[in-house]
Amino acid sequence: MLESVLVKHRPQGLLINSFFHNPTGSNLSPGVARRVLQLARAFGVQVIEDDVYADLRSGPGTRLAALDDNVIYVGSYSKTLSSSLRVGFVVADCAVITRLAEVKMISGMGASRFCESVLACLLANGAYGKMVQRQRQRLNNDRLAALQMLEDAEWEVFGKPAGGLFIWARSRMSDYDQVLARARRLGVVMSSKTAFNASGGASDWQRINVAYACDPRARAFFQATARDRPQAF
Repeated sequence: MLESVLVKHRPQGLLINSFFHNPTGSNLSPGVARRVLQLARAFGVQVIEDDVYADLRSGPGTRLAALDDNVIYVGSYSKTLSSSLRVGFVVADCAVITRLAEVKMISGMGASRFCESVLACLLANGAYGKMVQRQRQRLNNDRLAALQMLEDAEWEVFGKPAGGLFIWARSRMSDYDQVLARARRLGVVMSSKTAFNASGGASDWQRINVAYACDPRARAFFQATARDRPQAF
């Protein structure tokens, strides 16, 4: 699929989540990672690895930047500490970093010294590592509970994620409009059917954030969709 897109559109860049992809929650396998890099080299495409969920993963894994020095690697602390803490980092060739720094100065004049100092303190005293460890455990518990709820409600799950924030799933019993109507009655907000398609195509799949899936309103919603199953007579 990627090769067909490259042939048709000839893009200059490819932005990709290697771990806990948004919205599907999936990870790149080693074989797929190598194939992505082969295609990028063949078509002259710059790969930008957006690894903002890296610290939510424990243990080793395959990262594109570890396989190819030409990959621009982007990290952030906004997904672990706070979405308001707009502090991240880039690993790339010196020439790329120089150009990015120039663009940053022109567009934003720099970053918040206060936010950077807070982050530096948390990293230096070990507080960040301990917090992320607790965060992983909490997300693991929430994800398992959410997957069980979806199974009980007979939702289809796309490639059960092993970590991260997201589950990509859809109801087997009802179409999008029926699910949306049920969600509205129960005070649950759902994304539009075109939210995750760059071309505007419609889809029944929903991105579920595991940190909110166990909220009582979400539980009631999933239980209600389970009751929507056709009855046998």
